[in-house]
Amino acid sequence: MDATVPTREAGEAEPAHRTQGPLRTRGPRGALRTPEATEPTEPAGTAEPAEPAEATQPAGTTQPAETAGPAQPPPPRTGRSPGRSPALSSGAARAAARVGAFAVCQAALMVGAGLLVTGPARDLWPVTAEVAAVKALEDARTGTLDALSTAVSALGDTTTVVGLTLLVCLALVLAPRLPRWREAVFLATAVSLQAAVFVLITACVDRTRPDVERLDASPPTSSYTSGHTGAATALYAGLAVLVLSRVRAPWRKPVAALLLVVPLLVGLARLYRGMHHPTDVAGGLANGALSLIVVGRAVLDGHTWAARPPANALDIAVDAAALDIAALDTAVDAAGRRSAPARKHATVIVNPTVTDTATRERLRLVLAQHGYGATSFVETTAQDPGGGQTAEALRAGAELVVVCGGDGTVRAVADALAGTGVPLVLVPCGTGNLLVRNLDLPLSPAEALAAGLTGEPRALDLGRIEGDGFPAVHFTAMAGAGLDAAMLEATSDRAKSFLGWPAYVLAGVKGLRAPRMRLTVRLDGGPELHRTARMVLVANVGAVQAGAAPVPAARPDDGLLDLAVFDPRGVGGWLRAVAVLLGGGRGAGEGRAVEFHTFRRAELSFTGPQPREVDGDPTGPGLRLTAEVRPGALTVLLPARER
Repeated sequence: MDATVPTREAGEAEPAHRTQGPLRTRGPRGALRTPEATEPTEPAGTAEPAEPAEATQPAGTTQPAETAGPAQPPPPRTGRSPGRSPALSSGAARAAARVGAFAVCQAALMVGAGLLVTGPARDLWPVTAEVAAVKALEDARTGTLDALSTAVSALGDTTTVVGLTLLVCLALVLAPRLPRWREAVFLATAVSLQAAVFVLITACVDRTRPDVERLDASPPTSSYTSGHTGAATALYAGLAVLVLSRVRAPWRKPVAALLLVVPLLVGLARLYRGMHHPTDVAGGLANGALSLIVVGRAVLDGHTWAARPPANALDIAVDAAALDIAALDTAVDAAGRRSAPARKHATVIVNPTVTDTATRERLRLVLAQHGYGATSFVETTAQDPGGGQTAEALRAGAELVVVCGGDGTVRAVADALAGTGVPLVLVPCGTGNLLVRNLDLPLSPAEALAAGLTGEPRALDLGRIEGDGFPAVHFTAMAGAGLDAAMLEATSDRAKSFLGWPAYVLAGVKGLRAPRMRLTVRLDGGPELHRTARMVLVANVGAVQAGAAPVPAARPDDGLLDLAVFDPRGVGGWLRAVAVLLGGGRGAGEGRAVEFHTFRRAELSFTGPQPREVDGDPTGPGLRLTAEVRPGALTVLLPARER
């Protein structure tokens, strides 16, 4: 049996968060450490110097006004809450108001058309020809066409439309590397607006259904308009709009054409089944199309009413920051001294593959609001993922570095900032964003930036890792070998861009058949531990995407790194591993599906070449990994927490 890791030498304090043995547990996640949290307490028997006692005053008398010094002015107020930019907020309310106004016009137009069809125009062509058209379709019915019309009509059914809309919106938000919030809001709002107008129409226009044999049960609503057709138009034509405007692949036009045909087929099916008049179907098409136009022009980028920052948004943000600085400049401290604002110099390191133009502009506005008016945006490249750009910014005197990218970009920037004390602000724009998730920061880029700029500096640990075939580098989240590295190697950039983090899951399923590895582990200079494993993780943080926590006790500010050895055998072993993770680490240990250790320095040797990764970036197969912790090496601006 392998010996356990030796304990600390005599006199060395045991960290409060560790338990005896290689497996440690911890309580609920708390605030990260700050220097103030470790201030020494007063020795026993000592007391604070007594304040001069105030003269007592007889009851019923009035306390005289203080005259010891000038009255202190109240803190300056600028009328804005921290992190809220007038440049960012202007436009949304106006767009919402226009949507509401045009929706009322849309409803009035559709109701007016219905009253016209059922009133003055009912004896005019083409309304008079509708009965003959519906009867002709009734005479053409066959068993095959009946079955086909049933399937096509179901595409516009309420359950189908609501379910597909929900699935598509979730996919737009969760799957892409950059969540498509505008597209999701566009589709959901258009479908909802169509439904609301439809309900209003049926309440105002009373029209009986065609006097033919109907193949479906008659709903209680009016025949005008066709709800199936309207819903299908809003959903499938809305999808066609998104495909044409957001996809650049050569197949986008054929796919969009097929989507546009669906509402027409649904309308024809409703006519065939005797559920509507032709003008009812035309009304449904018009209602769905108008809903898309109204919402699309208000929500989608590049349209007239889109709730985007105004043309002078940067000037607005800079002026707002100037007002804040002027207010602070006129303020006086407790000693009566004026506080002079300092000039701010920041550099934003941007991964151009995951940060689009609209995101950059919003980040620029947030920076300007907080006094960083002349901030430079520097793009990473395939040859230099962020380290060189950060080093150049430090040489230029940057007082703050903002990183916009995924885990690999964050790692490269943190590697260059390690030990410098220059604060870093994290802006999540990648697929994983593991450090951001573990620090409970907002996943919206603009919100994360505002949270950091209004936060306070915190000291976080970094891991330093090296191996055969790659030099020593720092990592912020996790490094590892085995299944997780093979999964990352097997996931293409195209799959990550299209599916987001679920692409990793699909690649991981393929790697389950790979043979387990044999390795030797030496922790903090102790005896060798011989293990077999599917994968090993060296972790500075505990959680990954989708709320999973493969190393539940890891924290980025505890002065230690965590080692997780996963060696499940068969289906039962994987189930036990999942139970350990869901239980916060309970049930782990030597000889079990999962084993945890903590360390300051770890040496891992493999009997055969194993795929390896550092913060989500594959480093190639190798036989060795050496990792050590650098406590408090990275300074990050994080929102202030209550103590």
